[in-house]
Amino acid sequence: MTETAVLAEQIKGRFAAYELRFNTRFEQYFQSLHSALDAPALSRFTPECVDLLRDMSLRGGKRLRVALLYEAARLVTTEPVAGLEEAALSIELLQTHGLVHDDIIDDSPTRRGGPSTYYAYRAKFPGDPQAALGLAVLAGDLALALSLQVLLDSESSLPVCHAMVEVQTRAASDTFLGQIIDVERDFTDLPSEELLHCVSDYKSARYSILAPLQLGLLAAGEQPDRFDDELRRYARLLGICGQLRDDYLDLFGDARTMGKPTGTDIRAGKRSYTVGALLAAVSGSERTMVESALGDACCSPETIAAVREIGQRCGVEQKLRADMRRYAELASAEAANWRPRWRQEAVTFFELLPLWSVERVR
Repeated sequence: MTETAVLAEQIKGRFAAYELRFNTRFEQYFQSLHSALDAPALSRFTPECVDLLRDMSLRGGKRLRVALLYEAARLVTTEPVAGLEEAALSIELLQTHGLVHDDIIDDSPTRRGGPSTYYAYRAKFPGDPQAALGLAVLAGDLALALSLQVLLDSESSLPVCHAMVEVQTRAASDTFLGQIIDVERDFTDLPSEELLHCVSDYKSARYSILAPLQLGLLAAGEQPDRFDDELRRYARLLGICGQLRDDYLDLFGDARTMGKPTGTDIRAGKRSYTVGALLAAVSGSERTMVESALGDACCSPETIAAVREIGQRCGVEQKLRADMRRYAELASAEAANWRPRWRQEAVTFFELLPLWSVERVR
């Protein structure tokens, strides 16, 4: 096994350890939340709301954001860091907020292998869709407020607490702007590369990559503002790479491996990286077929398979894979510039992460 392969296996092992460690802490947080909330004892809806947020949160994925947070602190020190666990909770509570509201925007019935919060409320109030919508919105809002409160309650010094709250507040507002631009993108027949990158940066990279890096460094006693430009470059490049990967898998991935159907972006009419590349590459009857499938919620698996074949034949699949590799290499090179400043072993993690992420599609 090559040195790179060994390091990649180590990354996977660290991810698994972080996931286990954090999930235990997240469960403990929700166990204490009912008593910690200053909610009226007579309210029946408040405990149900907390339980729905708990259910959504604990059905989490690989906790990539949490791993980035922990590894960002390791850039500075391997010693225990006060406030790091609360920062991890804040990151994932903000993620829960985003998922709850995304599912309202997209009218999604499922999320992470279970019902979305919105549809859970719709099932509870089948005769009152407005109440279901309102309660789902409020559940997402509560998760956002909790993501900030948990930082204020941490054991970090007051200046660090305030700096962390500032990071998360800015990350949330950037994400909201990204969601607005994301909706706007889908009203564009053929979005430019600049627009697609902008959506990736604002909607995903800033809260999923940049904020965990900033929070981890803050907790470890570093001042991330000193390195703002380079952290933002790394986050943007890795965010673009990750979004390219997600869009690629939505059409060219293996549905059995992913555990979800392919073609969801096409059925929803989303102008993703993949769809944009398809529209730019095809003409004539093939373009007509792609355009007819876009936004067709009842588009059959056979039609999606035909669109996939068109993309393969026109070189779209190959282009997306090349683009992913290019942005991964740029992100890796950006992280390599951190070596004179921070711990070598931790910098290596951030160098290898983009390349490992790309390899996971193969």
